[in-house]
Amino acid sequence: MKDVTVVMPVYNEEACISDVIDDWKAALGNLQITYDLLILNDGSRDKTANRLAAYEGDPAVTVINKENSGHGPTILTGYHLAAANAEWVFQVDSDNEMRAEHFQKLWQERSGCAAVFGIRSAREQALPRRIVSFISRMAVSLCYGRGVQDVNCPFRLMRSDILTQLLQRIPPDTFAPNVAIAGLFVLNRHPVKNIAVPHSNRQTGEVSIKKWKLFKAALKSFLQTIRIRFRA
Repeated sequence: MKDVTVVMPVYNEEACISDVIDDWKAALGNLQITYDLLILNDGSRDKTANRLAAYEGDPAVTVINKENSGHGPTILTGYHLAAANAEWVFQVDSDNEMRAEHFQKLWQERSGCAAVFGIRSAREQALPRRIVSFISRMAVSLCYGRGVQDVNCPFRLMRSDILTQLLQRIPPDTFAPNVAIAGLFVLNRHPVKNIAVPHSNRQTGEVSIKKWKLFKAALKSFLQTIRIRFRA
């Protein structure tokens, strides 16, 4: 069993994905730990699959090309696979907004914790996204409790045995599972830490959900998060 598996969902990131993977390989290699990069290509329509083909045969990189199902279900697919492969599961997005060089901060703080969550510092958000972030925090705070400061941060380290238990509560079609998972760590009184991690705006590609679709997605996430809390 590996020390950690990194779960990275990818969608239309041909411009940066090779650099991102190489950065993560370097950062993890410097820590002298056993690891696997689990790259889930969520039906990208650009040349992402071609970029990922270059890693065929690389023992440190596992690439899964799948039909598009959305960010949330793709993450859940990765979590189930990763939790069976390593003692720790780490999730990060592929847009390079949170850099591999900062993983060491969370790894060093894992002792005695069930999870270590990143807090996106210096994050610049347009008003609609600030509103969505606020709604997510309030949903978790009111329904699950306080403890995770950035509930949907895609920079999180979680113990596989505990994550496996929590995943039983999460339906496979959940739009934003990281929000509910953060809440379940708090609800079940698992010890967690919050670590500030620098955030920078994406330099390539574009955000796939914006304008009115963003608020529709936020409402869906809010209702699912509440439903998961009270699910038998």
